[in-house]
Amino acid sequence: MKDLVRGCGVALVTPFTNGEIDYEILGDLVELHVEKSGSIIVAGTTSEAPTLTDEEYHTVVKFVIDKVNKRIPVIAGSGSNCTQSAIKKSQFCEQAGADGLLIVTPYYNKTTQRGLVNHFKMIAESTNLPIIVYNVPGRTGMNIVPKTVLELTKIKNVVGIKEASGDISQVAEIIRICPKDFLVYSGNDDMVIPLMSLGGKGVISVSANILPAEMKKMVDDYANGNINEARDAQLALNGINNALFIETNPIPVKEAMGLLNMCSSEVRAPLYPMSPENRDKLIKELELYGLKLAK
Repeated sequence: MKDLVRGCGVALVTPFTNGEIDYEILGDLVELHVEKSGSIIVAGTTSEAPTLTDEEYHTVVKFVIDKVNKRIPVIAGSGSNCTQSAIKKSQFCEQAGADGLLIVTPYYNKTTQRGLVNHFKMIAESTNLPIIVYNVPGRTGMNIVPKTVLELTKIKNVVGIKEASGDISQVAEIIRICPKDFLVYSGNDDMVIPLMSLGGKGVISVSANILPAEMKKMVDDYANGNINEARDAQLALNGINNALFIETNPIPVKEAMGLLNMCSSEVRAPLYPMSPENRDKLIKELELYGLKLAK
């Protein structure tokens, strides 16, 4: 199957200035990742998609797709805990020119495993785009167990999974029982090389917002057989990877981007600015890695 993520895709933030989407900065970030990332994932968790109005969601997705202009793949988040809403969002993203979809498990109402299969099947039948299923039980309260992942592989345009359970044994079982061409991506920046050592393909990354070239090189090094370099990079990056999840994502990564003068650190409620003590911990890790912070 075609690797839409191209090893390392960035889970792109949505920059805000005084409560409004800053499209000038968003355009700058898109250009950065066209140059340095394998793909862009727009309107996912890190994009604060739940806080975007319907109009903003449509505008952001279309803006990123048009700005990229097919230079790298754009994968649009179109998940919902309402199947019909997910279908409508997926159809919009297809019409807007997305290359693929990232669809999170339905959250809060917590269906059964059979319900999960039906949910993804109904969405898949509504679009021709390839779908990457997103498993993040820490956010959704709903885990996709490996046997259910196997059932999902039988849906023709479900091509992969972003696995963010943090359970490496679960990842191993998914890779063991699923078809060899089913694409498994890490949803945890601190577990990329362990996952790839089991047969995973790469990562959909939060850290790539601030270190796109470094994250992509780590993945590419492993894929090209430079195992020691990739391992060393994973260990060197894990201080930052862990600090970027010291509070709820994307609070820390936006704080980091503010410190690096990439965009405002502003987040939308109910998210809240980072605590001073955690900000100090983040600054320490950024400086230890050698990044120069804005004064």
